Amino acid sequence: MQASPTKRASLPLLVAATLLGAATLSGCVAARKYDELQARQTADAQGKDSAERQLRTATAALQKTSDELAQVRLDRQRLVTDSTQTGLSLRKTRTLNRDLNESYDKLLKNSDRQLANKSSDYDKVAQDLARREADNQRLAADLKVRETRLTELTQALAEKDQAVNDLKARVSKALLSFNSNDLQVRLKDGKVYVSLSEQLLFKSGSTKVDPKGQEALKKLAAVLQEQKDVNVVVEGHTDNVPIARGTAGLTDNWDLSALRATEIARLLTGSGVAPARVTASGRSQYVPVAANDSPQAKAQNRRTEIILTPKLDELFQILDGSSSAAK
Repeated sequence: MQASPTKRASLPLLVAATLLGAATLSGCVAARKYDELQARQTADAQGKDSAERQLRTATAALQKTSDELAQVRLDRQRLVTDSTQTGLSLRKTRTLNRDLNESYDKLLKNSDRQLANKSSDYDKVAQDLARREADNQRLAADLKVRETRLTELTQALAEKDQAVNDLKARVSKALLSFNSNDLQVRLKDGKVYVSLSEQLLFKSGSTKVDPKGQEALKKLAAVLQEQKDVNVVVEGHTDNVPIARGTAGLTDNWDLSALRATEIARLLTGSGVAPARVTASGRSQYVPVAANDSPQAKAQNRRTEIILTPKLDELFQILDGSSSAAK
């Protein structure tokens, strides 16, 4: 069926209107797409910037983390090294501690032994000290006794010395009239020695006392009668000249010296001196006071010595008491 001419005339207008509308519609759609694309581009740019910033931040964080990781590794290595050294030190310390403990145990055991020994030694020392104290007390008591006896002895010696000096003075005074060449009085070893020459007492080779000698002996006896605590020893001495052959009753100088001493002892006892106090002895030529090389020296040796000794009974008693205490 064919269209009418009116309809054929309006068809181009319809197509044009349709095309125009389509063109208009197409233009509107393109503008929206453009705006959307532009907006998307802007968003993408912003996203890119944001992503770049995040990337930079992440890169910085990664670098920081890498540095920290490197530092951690370094610290770990240092810790490992320190741990190794610490382990060595610990092992050494443990070894040393074990050695010290062993040494301590040994010392402790040794100390116990030593302490026991010391305790035993202390007991011994204490006992020894107690004995020493007892000994010291005894010694102190003995010392006190000795001091007392020493005082007594010193006093007795002083009295004895005084007695000897007084005796010498009395004897010297009694015999003052005799020649000093013939008669001498001296002190020796705490004794009084009265030395009488042969010239005063005897003729050569004789045993009988001359009158002058008898006078001297009587004066001496008078002093001794007053000094009853004095012992008397008479010693006869000769020179080295032998006795002449044929001398009656004499064989040698022993006989001569002994008989002369005995004769003087008889004279003293006959003049009042108790015989128990008198001792006579002959010394012959063997105790000279000179060299027997000249007449003068020989004359000195021909002598009689009367030795006067105060009795020392008191001193002997003191000394005997000291000896007994010492034992």
